[in-house]
Amino acid sequence: MRLSHDPLKTHASFDDPNLVSRAGLVPVMALAERCGLADLVREHVKITSQAGVNADLKAGCLVAGMAAGADSIDDMDLLRHGAMTEVFGGIRAPSTLGSFLRSFRWGNVRQLDAVARLLLAELASAAPLLPGGDVLAFIDMDSMQKRVYGHAKQGAGFGHTKIQGKSLTIRGLNALAAVISTPLAAPVIAATRLRGGTANSARGAASLAAEAIGTARQAGCSGQLVFRIDSAYYSAAVLGTIRAGGACFSVTVRMDPKIRAAIAAIGEDAWTAITYPRAVWDEDQKRLISDAEVAEVPYTAFASKKGKAITARLIVRRVRDLNRKTAEGQDELFAVWRYHALFTDSPFETIQAETHHRDHAIVEQVFADCADGPLAHLPSGHFPANAAWLALAAICHNLTRAAGCLAGALCAKARGATIRAGLISVAARIARHGRGHLTMHLPEGWHREQEWMSLFEAACGPPPTAA
Repeated sequence: MRLSHDPLKTHASFDDPNLVSRAGLVPVMALAERCGLADLVREHVKITSQAGVNADLKAGCLVAGMAAGADSIDDMDLLRHGAMTEVFGGIRAPSTLGSFLRSFRWGNVRQLDAVARLLLAELASAAPLLPGGDVLAFIDMDSMQKRVYGHAKQGAGFGHTKIQGKSLTIRGLNALAAVISTPLAAPVIAATRLRGGTANSARGAASLAAEAIGTARQAGCSGQLVFRIDSAYYSAAVLGTIRAGGACFSVTVRMDPKIRAAIAAIGEDAWTAITYPRAVWDEDQKRLISDAEVAEVPYTAFASKKGKAITARLIVRRVRDLNRKTAEGQDELFAVWRYHALFTDSPFETIQAETHHRDHAIVEQVFADCADGPLAHLPSGHFPANAAWLALAAICHNLTRAAGCLAGALCAKARGATIRAGLISVAARIARHGRGHLTMHLPEGWHREQEWMSLFEAACGPPPTAA
């Protein structure tokens, strides 16, 4: 591709008052309005300071800005251009939105968390957000250490994280999140909690697990619910909470002496060979593996804790360790295995349960998606403001996911950046006619025209008739 005109004869000016650069915000925010975002904020978020007035409008501005690609408070200025004030009412300046965030206290953050959970249930009823949830759904919980740089950041501290497979200690804030998915649906965020950078991984995990299970049920996941977590959350409190909520757990276990003894008791004839349809990267051996063996044995965890013992299945996967000195002429005397164990009470057979657990990494995709959007920064020095930003980012993620589901199959599982590029960040010219009617003229031949119109008709058209 090349320019069709001489650059010296090409001119530009920012002078058209009838243009909007992100016309996709119209159906997205119409969907939010139809699902009651403003009403929920007005009902639940009670901020007493003067900066907290009109919380419904200001929260809507922040969600809209995030959906449009803003990842800082200053970026919220992208809402104030061209004909945006003709299409939307109640747009606030970035300075006003920053003051609003700083007016939050921890209790207000928890109120906003409740709004996020209730809105997810409404979105699930308005869009095919979690298809198959009446049969099987998964909840995955994990934490992310989000790096921060400002010396005045409240709660910032050094915590462990992995970057490109390497364990590092970085200064930041710790975000704990639980996501819901089904075999047919991309994950949505059920619950979030911002913690100090030095927080232990399991801090607050039990209460967040209870919230996530309740949210999943409210969102229509009435079938089998499997809660997948890694070894950081292997505790009697977390597993007991999951069981009390009516879900099954699937947790990676640490290789402590009791686990090693249980694995050593497994007979050789109990192992079943499996072949992965797609090769899996083995971090320890730095290679792709496509075969392994699995076995299971009954196991009682937390037996030393009175009244908290849990008996379930210990499923073990073993991978043969390569003899690294074969090239030097030293043959293998006996097979050496590396073991990976999980503890679960799910009803699925051994191989299926082990396969389900390996898909726990889907939560990392949500973290990456959010880090490529509103969570590129935690923009305030005020800890509750950053906690509120995290809750609003979760609302934005779920709203964007619901918009993608309404747009069609191509966008239902697309990344947030893809939805922003194809459905939201499209320019339109606003034309007024009749009594309060607006027509948006979008680019001819837009590559997501069909999906955009499907979203627009679903979000802005008449609501579906009740069955």
